Amino acid sequence: MRCRAACGACCIAPSIKQPFYGMPSGKAADVSCVHLDAMMRCALFDDERRPALCDAFVAERKVCGDTREQALRTLATLEVLTMPAMDSAGDGF
Repeated sequence: MRCRAACGACCIAPSIKQPFYGMPSGKAADVSCVHLDAMMRCALFDDERRPALCDAFVAERKVCGDTREQALRTLATLEVLTMPAMDSAGDGF
């Protein structure tokens, strides 16, 4: 599957915990990456400064669905499902 034009869901829904070019504190879930342009495309695509997580992402119908809204929902759900478990002190294991 090719990326859907004007989608950008993968640049919004997931968090990126590691610092990267332009976002020294990483990126929170449901926050647009600073490199998401006005046409909802990654300005760092094919750039070595692009985060490894983003570079590894491959658009698939299971994740991206048929619409941008479906992709945002699915990616937000995956974000929650893959969060580290919290211990009683509120720290991830």
